[in-house]
Parts: sequence; C-alpha cells; structure tokens
Amino acid sequence: MKLIVLACVAAVAVAAPTYDSVSLEVARILTDDRTMADDGSSYAFNFETENGITQQEAGAAITSGSAEGAVAQSGSIYFTLPDGQQFEMTYVADEGGFQPESSFLPVAPEFPHPIPQFVLDQIEKARREDEEEARSPKKTYRAP
Repeated sequence: MKLIVLACVAAVAVAAPTYDSVSLEVARILTDDRTMADDGSSYAFNFETENGITQQEAGAAITSGSAEGAVAQSGSIYFTLPDGQQFEMTYVADEGGFQPESSFLPVAPEFPHPIPQFVLDQIEKARREDEEEARSPKKTYRAP
C-alpha cells in the first residue's frame, strides 16, 4: 500500500508543470491619470502602456429616473491584437444598458428580416384553430 501511495506522489511530482520557461511580459505604464469628484459623484481615468494599450473612461452618478443610484459610464479601449490588427471599442453604460461599438463586434441581421413561408403557415394554422375554438361550445363537466 505504501508503495502505491509513494508511486502516486512521485507521478504527481513528475507531472507538475515547470514555469522556468514561461516569461511574463509586464508593460510599463506611460500615462495614469485619475480624477474623482470630492463628493464621489463622478470620476474619470486615462491610462496608456508602452505596448500600446490605452483606455479612457468617465462616469457620473445617475440622480433621477429608474436607474437612480447607478453610475453612467462612457469610454474607449484600444490595443493591438496578436495578429497585428488594431482593436478599438467605444462604449456607453447608462439607463439603456451597456452599449459597445466596434467593428470587431458581431452585428445582428436587420429586422424585420423575411419570415419563412413555413412560419407564416404555422401562424395561420394557429389563428384558424383559435377561431374554431372560439366558435365551438365550451365543454363543461358536472359531477355525476
């Protein structure tokens, strides 16, 4: 039994990953500007790193409406993808939710798009069934 446990421990030790060959690149921060209102009702920040990552954001407390107490934000982020493409996204987050804009984001098809005929047929069938049910007498059951 001890031999099996010792073999399992040895197998785990041999299988453990080594991190000597992994180097983490830490980018130096070139710009780091942050501001906040004295009462905490708004903020803004802007940073840039030496590897080309930039982000800007500003926000303010929402003081009326259904989102009162939340924070409305807007900003942008920019960086270079591993394949060399330049990624840029701007966004707004407010009562209307998070609204990002970027050419890299997928776009839903325009609506209304054409509705396939089989769907229209099914809708028509359901309409006819509803009309038939409305015309037929209601069946009620009484205790014997």
